[in-house]
Amino acid sequence: MDTPSDYVINPFQLSHPQVFPMSPTEKVKGPASYFPSIETKYGQPVEHWFKLLQQQSDLKHMEMVNWLKREHGMGHGHANALVAYLRNQEKR
Repeated sequence: MDTPSDYVINPFQLSHPQVFPMSPTEKVKGPASYFPSIETKYGQPVEHWFKLLQQQSDLKHMEMVNWLKREHGMGHGHANALVAYLRNQEKR
């Protein structure tokens, strides 16, 4: 059975999430490596968090991190990983 960590997610197509299967030999690196634990700990897919963050797009990076921590009780590392991933995708 596929698990969330078996895919790379394109957060910019959230109305029709686009996931890309990873090959079994690829290891997820960077902020996306936190996604499985974020989904497990907070009970929501990362797409949920990306949608919320996109509604806060006027905030700076650390303001978004602090917003996730304050409003949703998210730990700093998980919040920072989501924001960093989203910001990195915006640059592409």
